[in-house]
Amino acid sequence: MVASPTQELSARFNESAWGAIPNAAPLVLLAQDELASRTHLRAALNDERLRIVEADTGSRALSLAAVHNPDVVVLDSTIADLNGIQVTRKLREWTPAPILILAARNDEHEKIAALDAGANEYLPIPLAMGEFMARMRVWLRQTQRGTNHLSATLEVGQLRVDFGKLQAWIGDREVRLTPVQYKLFSMMMRNAGKILSHEEILTKVWGPACKREIQYVRIYMRQLREKFEDDPARPRYFIKQPGVGYGLLAE
Repeated sequence: MVASPTQELSARFNESAWGAIPNAAPLVLLAQDELASRTHLRAALNDERLRIVEADTGSRALSLAAVHNPDVVVLDSTIADLNGIQVTRKLREWTPAPILILAARNDEHEKIAALDAGANEYLPIPLAMGEFMARMRVWLRQTQRGTNHLSATLEVGQLRVDFGKLQAWIGDREVRLTPVQYKLFSMMMRNAGKILSHEEILTKVWGPACKREIQYVRIYMRQLREKFEDDPARPRYFIKQPGVGYGLLAE
């Protein structure tokens, strides 16, 4: 039974119920309409301990992307109802996540069209699975480190994030975060010194399907304050701009 968008949003919101985990595993959206191929790819991604959401149509892929805001998208070029290029164009309206398109034929014109639409890779199938997973790791490392930072770590005052190891620290103490908490924390670290609007935070962390759910930001920012601030009621780092959003003070 397929979950409704409301159920998916609820599950995403309640992710903190998983408890603190040492690594916030990246999330992959696997959009492939052939079950056998999807099963094969799922096994390879599971071996890398990646989280996965699956779609068997282009429209379903867009819906899941909006709800889950994946770190990487693996997309069949001929997926049902919307092809890979159409899905890529729509995703590029809001997400910078790497998109790897899998194509049954190595057509030069289609490859150019896919890359022009915003795809990062155009890979002919059958895949050399070892090479495919190596490419996945490259894009995941780039995503985790952030496009504006060459270093694998970033420090703001006593706060530190290690994009390579997916770890968060305050001083010498590691702070264990859920996947959503880590995504929010790393985004705030990358934008230290700026005030980000509620809508901007929601779109980047939860996806455009949640851009009006301001309570998500309030609850998760409170969780970060409880984990990182000496006095959550008088925050030193995670500040609120009433009516606008939140920011991380750069020292």
